[in-house]
Amino acid sequence: MKRELEKYQLIERSIVKKYRKSIWNNFISAVKEYELINEGDKIAVCISGGKDSMLLAKCMQQLARYSEVPFSVVFLVMDPGYADENRILLEQNSKTLGFEPVIFQNNIFDVVHDAGGSPCYLCARMRRGALYDKARSLGCNKIALGHHFDDVIETVLMSMMYSSEIKTMLPKLHSTNFEGMELIRPLYKVKERDIVSWANYNGLRFLQCACKFTADSAHHESLSKRKETKALIEQLRKVNPDVDDNIFRSLHNVNLATIPGWRDRDLGESHSFLENY
Repeated sequence: MKRELEKYQLIERSIVKKYRKSIWNNFISAVKEYELINEGDKIAVCISGGKDSMLLAKCMQQLARYSEVPFSVVFLVMDPGYADENRILLEQNSKTLGFEPVIFQNNIFDVVHDAGGSPCYLCARMRRGALYDKARSLGCNKIALGHHFDDVIETVLMSMMYSSEIKTMLPKLHSTNFEGMELIRPLYKVKERDIVSWANYNGLRFLQCACKFTADSAHHESLSKRKETKALIEQLRKVNPDVDDNIFRSLHNVNLATIPGWRDRDLGESHSFLENY
């Protein structure tokens, strides 16, 4: 008699079967191309409760089971002051997906609220620091975040349009405050629409936004800029279906011979094309 699969097993199967080309292969491609995982790594997969980090957790769990490069994972949740219903949904989804996260409390929401200024910037920095600190205490040398393909291309366009610079998020980087720790982004090549499709296919409902500052004007402005950028890319895609892929590939194909100026972040130096003209 054929044994009926558990819900978490069906979800795992969907990643490597139905979404093999769009999700699993792109996940593996990023891991290999950017050399995100090394033998002996212990990686804290950071989970916010949203669709991206939950998919990341399943991909990392699956890879850790069958990878030829031995490594281990810890599923890490920082509760910065979630409402009770959000905490409950996060815990229920973790159980449904078949992993048990390490959950730790932090009062970041309260601290950010009292500090004033830009809540998004301060919250992001404090969350990152808290995750690094907890991951290191658990013996981890890396943290994995759920940023995906769309985050990458939206960030470069937002930087150009609103910050007058060309930059985006890297697939991995060294921590500047926690020596020996690294941050990796294994979903770097996975598109958001495929993550949404995967969640819907499996009947999963994740946290949309658990932030307490959604109604704040500064936070709303930041969200609006990203929403506008998403809409712009979608509009351009109607004219050129490959526009998002072209933006992504252009980040890997910068022709410095045609750039009038650039910065070396590590050395703190600015350069001009006139230096070699």
